[in-house]
Order: sequence, then C-alpha cells, then structure tokens
Amino acid sequence: MLQPYILRQWQSGDEESLTKHANNYNIWRNLKDIFPHPYTSDDAHGWVRIAQNSPETFAIVVENEAVGGIGILLKDDIYRKNAEIGYWLGEAHWGKGIISSAISEIVDYAFKNYDIHRIYAGVFEYNLASMRVLEKAGFHKEAILKQSLFKEGKLYDEHIFVRLR
Repeated sequence: MLQPYILRQWQSGDEESLTKHANNYNIWRNLKDIFPHPYTSDDAHGWVRIAQNSPETFAIVVENEAVGGIGILLKDDIYRKNAEIGYWLGEAHWGKGIISSAISEIVDYAFKNYDIHRIYAGVFEYNLASMRVLEKAGFHKEAILKQSLFKEGKLYDEHIFVRLR
C-alpha cells in the first residue's frame, strides 16, 4: 500500500529531518560518494541552502517531515536531450511504494517542463530493490557497465536504466 507523501522544494527547517534520515550507511552505500557519510547537520544546512532554489530537486515529505530526496540532473552539449535521475529515501520508509511513485511523478514533471528525450539512472549491481522500483516506474535496463563503479575499495558493475519520452 502506497504511503501518502508529497514532493516539494527543499526549505529552511528541513535540516533536522534530513540529517536524521540521510545519516544512514544503508542509504550511502547505494549513492555516489558526493553524498556524505556520516551525514551531519552542516551537510544538511549546505544542501538545503543549495537545493531550495533548484527547480530540478525535490524533498520527499511524509507527515510534514523531509524523509528523502529526488531530482534530475540536466545534461549538456551532445547529451543535452538527457537527464540523470537520482533519489534516496529514509530506510524507515522503504517498501511502502513511495520511491516508485515519486520516480514516475518526477519523470512526468521532467518531460513536461524540459526539452529532454531520455532519463536514465545508474544502479549498483547489488541494489536489486532500486532496479525493481525503476522498472515499476516504466524504466528498462539498457546496459551493464562492467566494473565501472568504485565504492568502499571495490569495483562494481553499474546497471543503466532508461525511460524515453
């Protein structure tokens, strides 16, 4: 059953819940290293300051608490018809249908508001749950980039999922 949530811009006041939910090894291990671990209050304040003015980045809010984030990164040059989607959700909210629904919502928003043709996500080979939510949101596996990711001293395959306009 889908837990009710809303997507909205990040705003001042989200820092405490952001720190609470983002400071989690099980989240960090599935994300790029730019996402810090441990995730501190300073990290949260810096992120909210940057993200609150970004029309491509949203907080996932459950019961008035920011419990995750989702957004797109618009590409440029010869990749200008592409956007990369990224997302995370506090572990307490996993398995409740939020992420697959939020992905579909962001994809619709992106195709409506930007001149892009393709949205893609890269997923660590061991993150089967993320692969499933992308498929639920209408993405399909396009490629596997062998040993292209390096995290915690190990090489991993990256599974590329895509959804076309």
